[in-house]
Amino acid sequence: MADSTVWWLLAGGAVAVELMTGTFYLLMLAIGLAAGAIAAHLGAGLAVQLIAAGAVGGGAVAAWHVVRGRRPAEPAPGANRDINLDVGETVTVDAWRPDGTALVRYRGATWTVALVPGALPAPGVHRIREVVGSHLVVEKT
Repeated sequence: MADSTVWWLLAGGAVAVELMTGTFYLLMLAIGLAAGAIAAHLGAGLAVQLIAAGAVGGGAVAAWHVVRGRRPAEPAPGANRDINLDVGETVTVDAWRPDGTALVRYRGATWTVALVPGALPAPGVHRIREVVGSHLVVEKT
């Protein structure tokens, strides 16, 4: 079996495992394995094939790690609008209780709301920032 065939089989295996696990880093390593296959097609020796696979795969992993590190952090699931469609909606608070919570009608039910830390309780329209269990964390609009 030719060296390039072994490299292509390894690359295909890495892609298959990536599809099953969802680990994007394996796809970057598969790119490195494909670089080893291309080096084998060009007639390079085993040492050059290994160096090409390691350099390209390792470089791709390092580059992806830097790209991921520069992204802003994902919000908590309770504050993520992609997961919880209540985030960003508004509720009207008529009066706050002494413990810093209030009861509001929202989506046909009574909910307990609390202010974001550091905010002063004031009646009026508030925007939902996060859902924590059965409580809404709100901020004044």
